[in-house]
Amino acid sequence: MNTPAPFDAALRRTLDDGLVALHLDPAAVSAPLLDYLALLVRWNKTYNLTAVRDPHEMVVKHLLDSLAMHPYVDDLAARGGSLADLGTGPGLPGIPLSIVKPGLKVTLVESNGKKARFMREAIRQLGLRDARVAESRIEAVDEPGAYDAITARALATLPLILELGGHLLKPDGRLLAMKGVHPADEIAALPAGWTVEASHPMRVPGLDAERHMVVIARQ
Repeated sequence: MNTPAPFDAALRRTLDDGLVALHLDPAAVSAPLLDYLALLVRWNKTYNLTAVRDPHEMVVKHLLDSLAMHPYVDDLAARGGSLADLGTGPGLPGIPLSIVKPGLKVTLVESNGKKARFMREAIRQLGLRDARVAESRIEAVDEPGAYDAITARALATLPLILELGGHLLKPDGRLLAMKGVHPADEIAALPAGWTVEASHPMRVPGLDAERHMVVIARQ
């Protein structure tokens, strides 16, 4: 995209300060993130892609919240690994991750046609060569064992995520689940054959709420 996104200085400062707090370089990634945000704001007026409508809120609740998990895909990105983002909506966290982690192969799984069309346009305009859209229900994606990791943000319980998308993981693959409070009840209900490898508290700049990254693997 050639034209700068039309956002005020306060919004840009919030994003840049948040990126620094997350150990990301604003000079490298701020512009494409703002381009994505501008597209999301514009399409959201017509297609209702997200309930969050204020761009300042979107910076924290969408961009920075998605990017809080970026350290957990560093190894994948370094080796050109694959990540399926399940029930991604308008591309969260998959598109922000694709912007800041070149080399990470991201499949955005979403059954809603309007959201899928938006993501295809965002991928085209942002030039995200390693991102693609799978317009499908999660359980219908016919790519068994194709992914190093799957992720989901505010999609469902851990057992349901595994029921719907566990078939997509390689034998040594991981579910990187973005959760709010530590989901002890969901962990206790994991299906047989799956175990929690780690649970890490995450901090989202500007957001006063608990966040956890729960890493689940096959036993």
